[in-house]
Amino acid sequence: MKGNNKVTDQLQTLLNGELAARDQYFAHSRMYKDWGLEKLYERLNHEMEEETEHADLLVERLLFLEATPDFSSQDKVNVGKDVPEMLQNDLDVEYSVVKALKTAILVCEQEQDYDSRAILIKLLDDTEMDHAYWLEKQLGLINKIGLQNYLQSQM
Repeated sequence: MKGNNKVTDQLQTLLNGELAARDQYFAHSRMYKDWGLEKLYERLNHEMEEETEHADLLVERLLFLEATPDFSSQDKVNVGKDVPEMLQNDLDVEYSVVKALKTAILVCEQEQDYDSRAILIKLLDDTEMDHAYWLEKQLGLINKIGLQNYLQSQM
């Protein structure tokens, strides 16, 4: 089924963000593992898997709409140098994805592509209620209990 170009452009933009988030979570999770921060490793590895699932949904939808997904134009990956910077960089990515999802949902509504919209609503809920919320909580914990106590709790 030939898709609307406005919708497929939005889906491609979202794919670019999901691929970057996946790669950033991949890098950060492996850094946490190397540093002995097993709880952060496990959580970020899980987030990486979820970003891969999000990308998969977008790729499947693009293919259904007879568009060719472009894997060479993903957004920039920002690997942090320490835990607070890494968490903030990941939160920044999630905020960017939320903004892009809301824009894409609006375009889907305007173009009456309600199936794509339904997929994006699920991604938005996961991005806001799970990924971004968890990252906000981690940064809040660092502010409340201090970095050293936070790091110790993640071992």
